[in-house]
Formats: sequence, structure tokens, C-alpha cells
Amino acid sequence: MKGLLLASSVLMITILGCSSATSDKNGATPAPSAPNAPTTVSTVVIVSKKLQTMIALPAQLAPYEQVDIYPKVTGFVEIVTVDRGSHVHRGQLLVKLTAPELVSQRSQAEAAVRAAQSQLATAQAKLASDNGTYLHMVEAAKTPGVLAENDVLVAGQTVSADKGQVDAATQNAEATKEALRSFSQTESYLTITAPFDGVVTTRNLHPGALIGPASGAGGAQPILQIVDDRRLRLVVPIPEAQVGDMKTGQLVSFTVPAYPGQTFKAPIQRISREVDEKSRTMPVELDVKNPDGRLVPGSFTTVSWPLEREYPTLFVPSTAVTSDQQHTFVIRVRNGNAEWVTVQTGQSVSGEIEVFGDLSAGDQVVKTASDAIHSGDPVRVQNQAYTTK
Repeated sequence: MKGLLLASSVLMITILGCSSATSDKNGATPAPSAPNAPTTVSTVVIVSKKLQTMIALPAQLAPYEQVDIYPKVTGFVEIVTVDRGSHVHRGQLLVKLTAPELVSQRSQAEAAVRAAQSQLATAQAKLASDNGTYLHMVEAAKTPGVLAENDVLVAGQTVSADKGQVDAATQNAEATKEALRSFSQTESYLTITAPFDGVVTTRNLHPGALIGPASGAGGAQPILQIVDDRRLRLVVPIPEAQVGDMKTGQLVSFTVPAYPGQTFKAPIQRISREVDEKSRTMPVELDVKNPDGRLVPGSFTTVSWPLEREYPTLFVPSTAVTSDQQHTFVIRVRNGNAEWVTVQTGQSVSGEIEVFGDLSAGDQVVKTASDAIHSGDPVRVQNQAYTTK
């Protein structure tokens, strides 16, 4: 039994020894690892062209002119000739007020004018009388011994004083007339007329209401509101990054929800040339002719805003731009290797996007970029590079 076990052990050692010798003979050094295989990619050529596209922007129609009608004087509403929705014309009577205290004040002003005119007439009559006496005395004094020289001097001083009285009375009469004209002007404020052609959009008060500067908080609201609805302002807030190049007179299309499927056009009329610090937008106004009144002030619109650049920029397919947590980049292919190029994107147009960075027209970039392709990785171009449309 012991002999059998010993023979088995010797046999196993012999087999292991042969296997080790065979292994050493076949290859004592392990094979080196193969290099990274190139990544197969499709590429496109960066093109340079001028941006020309349309973007949709929200906007709002506003009346060309709008005014709240307030009285200049305090009084009671006597007549309101219009109501909400009434079309009015410039100079048309809208509201008539009554103010009884103005009637009393006018009577006092008229009485003051009459009194001033009477005083002026009295002063003028006295001047004429005294002046006649003075001239007679001057003539008589030419005969020696008829009049004393001092009497002539006193008469001349009296005439001078009369002239001063006449001047003062004249000024007083003019002042009272001006006061009367002022009351007449104030009375004209009791009649309120339309400042321009338009439509009444709001009516707040009715006959009998006290209104005006001295009527308290209750009378501080406007009687009426009038807007010009035959000519509108379309105010478009243009985002700062999309201001681009625009020209006065350029036609712009827009739509309104009230008329689906219809497109309206209006020219650019006023460009503010200043970006609002809060909204980061620049207001631009279009003048909209609305002779039939179809468009309503206050309506929201969708504007097809033309976005153009006068200088060319670089474009790549939108799929050629990717990003990681730190960069937005394209992958340029140069000398068979991938190269990340950090870019800033601009406007998107028909599947293409503007890129700004260390790139040139004609550079090849990976058509479908991915951060799985690292900068410096070898790549193999699957297709012959083509130009984006």
C-alpha cells in the first residue's frame, strides 16, 4: 500500500515538472497590451455666413394716444354726453360741470372792473380840468402883475399829480380786466371736450358727482378715459442677445389670437437704443394702422422678428455642440486626433447653430459630439467631410 502511494506522488511531480518546462519553453515574456483603437466619427466643415432668420417674440398692442379726463376746477357733474364705447371727435363736448361759486366770483370781478373804470374816468376828468386851468394861468402870467409866479407853479404840480392818478387808475383797470378774463378762463374749464379722435373706454362718474382738485379722494378718479384706436403702437421687447441689426421702416409681421391664420404687418417706427436693466430687453415700437378698428388695444401678439447680422459668423450642426459640467465645446479633428474647442453659442437656424471660439471656416468638427471622445483621442473619419447647408 505504501509503495503504491509513493509511486503516485513521484508520477505527479514528474507531470508538473514537464508542464512547467513546456510553459517556459513556449514563452517566458507576456505579450504587451495593444494601443487604443481610433474612434470612428463623421465630420462636417464649419461654414461662415451671415445670420438671417426669424424669431417669435411676444408683444402687446397699445393705443397710440391715451388720456384720462380730469376736470381742472372743482364742480358738480351736470352732463356726460358719452359712455363706454362711444366714438368721439376732437373738440366734441364730453362733460359739462357746474360751480355756483364761480358765478358769484365772476359778478364780483365784473363789479371791480366797473369801479376801476369809474375811478379812471374821474381821474382823467380831473386831469383835463386841472390841465386846462394850468394852461390858462400860464397864458395869463405872460402879462406882468396878473398872476403870482407861485400860483402857476402850484397849478403845474397839480397837473403832474393828476397824471400820476390817471396812470394808477389805468393800471388798476387793466388788473381788474385781467382778473375778469381769468374767471372767464376758469369758467371755460367747466366744459370738457375731446382732445383727439378716439373711443371712450372707461366712464367712472355720473351727473351729480362732485369732482375736481378740491373734492377729496372720492373725486380723484378720472371722469372718462379716451384712446386712439385707429392707430396703435406695437411695443416689442427685444432680448439683449437678439437685438441684432434693425432699421426704421422695416416691415415686421405679427399675429393676434382673435384672428387665427391671419398675418398683419407694420413698420418699425421707434427704436429706444437702450436696454432695460431689469428685463434686459430693448423696447421697439411699430406703428400699426387700424382704420377699421379690428385690432384692440391691450391685445397680446406674436411677432415674427427678423434677426440679421451684417457680418458673417460661423455655423455648425446643433449636434456638433456638446457640454460637460464645465465647458460647452465642439470636437475639432486635426491630424487624426480629437481636440476640444470651447465655444459660445449664438442663434439656432434650421438645425444649425452659431458658434464663437478659436475656430475658423473650413475646420473639421465631429458631426455628433460627445464627451466620451476626449481631447487627444485618435479618431478615424468615416466619411469625407461635407459642408453644412
